[in-house]
Amino acid sequence: MMQKTRRSALIGLMAGALGLSAGLPATALAEPEVTLRVAHFLPPSSTAQTQLIEPWAKAVEADSGGRIAVEIYPAMQLGGRPPQLIDQVRTGVADVVWTLPGYTPGRFPKTEVFELPFMVPSAEAGSQALWAFYEKHLRDEYADVHPLVLHVHAPGTLHMREDPVTKMADLEGKKIRLPSQPIGRALDALGAVPVGMPVPATYEALERGVVDGALLPWEVVAPLRINELTRHHLESDLYTATFLFAMNNATYADLPDDLKAVIDTNSGAALAGKVGRAWDAAEVPARQAAKEAGHSFHALTPEQRERWAEATRPVIAEWTDRTENGQSLYEEARALVDRFASEGE
Repeated sequence: MMQKTRRSALIGLMAGALGLSAGLPATALAEPEVTLRVAHFLPPSSTAQTQLIEPWAKAVEADSGGRIAVEIYPAMQLGGRPPQLIDQVRTGVADVVWTLPGYTPGRFPKTEVFELPFMVPSAEAGSQALWAFYEKHLRDEYADVHPLVLHVHAPGTLHMREDPVTKMADLEGKKIRLPSQPIGRALDALGAVPVGMPVPATYEALERGVVDGALLPWEVVAPLRINELTRHHLESDLYTATFLFAMNNATYADLPDDLKAVIDTNSGAALAGKVGRAWDAAEVPARQAAKEAGHSFHALTPEQRERWAEATRPVIAEWTDRTENGQSLYEEARALVDRFASEGE
């Protein structure tokens, strides 16, 4: 839980005096009243830390005049495994976490609509649509935490070790790391053998031949060193994954109103758009590195894409059938994605 530091009168007077003598506002030297511990599962070099968590932390610290401090714990430094992050923030082991709802299958069923096949064309449009969808339909799924933003990554790429995939038949029998249950079902429908694991385990699984390939966005390829092990890449809009950046409910509730306002200002729709743009831009460096290393790149033709979409339509139908008001939720999510995509053109 957050740590509260009480300043003595002497320290306050000294800080004020020093601030005046240096020509700085007293708040520049104030000790924080609240320290937020932020946990996630990726390395410090990841897009999650450099493009979301660190900028968010700096903004919160600045906007609070130093009254809020943020400590970042990457790579599960607070202990546990990635699927436990959602409960770590729920119970207060961490004050804030960044994680995937898909790491706890079945717990966020309506959120899965954004992970259905061929749903999201870009991280920016998908993230804006997901936040708008959350505000209307997902508050019940996240009632035991305080969401700061939900977002998606750019359409993921299929990275293969030895055999390129250029058509559906090439997937037959191939063991592929799946990012979420909906895409696991899609891989199965396409003839592949889906293998589940948290993303940090992907490098070892590729290295040991546990999987033949992995579905991952380019932005995570660099911090996980996936380019060292894969040489063939199929790019499509087959899938994306959803992410949650959330605060412990009690941590948020215990903040004074003016510090709640700081958190609110640095949350929500504006943050979703900013994060989406950052995730789209983060695709470029790792892709360029693979290109310079002589890797092969492939894309589905319009006819192949339609075949893949037709093969995976039962995955969408299965979700709409088992979800209350599933068809209308799917259509609304699809419309939101299309709307934000068109606005971004």
